Amino acid sequence: MSFYKYAGFWRRTGAFMIDGTIIFLIFFVLLIITSLAFFFGAVSGNNKEFLADLVDPTRVSPIMIFLWMSYIFLNIAYFTYFHGATGRTPGKMLFDLQVVSAEGAPISFGTAFLRSVGYFISNIFYLGFIWVAFDKRKQGWHDKIAGTVVIIREKGDQAAGISIPENSSSAQNVQPVKPPENNDN
Repeated sequence: MSFYKYAGFWRRTGAFMIDGTIIFLIFFVLLIITSLAFFFGAVSGNNKEFLADLVDPTRVSPIMIFLWMSYIFLNIAYFTYFHGATGRTPGKMLFDLQVVSAEGAPISFGTAFLRSVGYFISNIFYLGFIWVAFDKRKQGWHDKIAGTVVIIREKGDQAAGISIPENSSSAQNVQPVKPPENNDN
């Protein structure tokens, strides 16, 4: 049976920042491509009102809402795909982290989707993310919503973490391990 520690706040923050950068770069490239297609399509129609429409707030607001919704969709799709497929995003791979169920089993795409949507709950004043620093199992609000934990994939000592059977896809024998009691009063 292997023992894995729960991933802490700073390690998870680093992985999340890398993933956020990747998502932003993908979004930025898609934004440039669609903007160029929109611009050349509008200009090719010899539309003289096109420039006036660019500064009209009633025309810009729907575009901004569409961009915001596209960014949200990209975030959900990114995290759902990577967490559902392997439990690891590129950022988590660099920091040697993995998302598993609270029992230590791999998570499904449904659980990954629920966790991705839970990020928006955790994002309320960042409180759900900061919660990781104070929780005994290092769970953010999105982890609690989806019933997941983030582990460090390197095997560690049994201070605080989760035991996962070596070659078992069953989560029946998996036991969370509590940190040892400190008797130094």
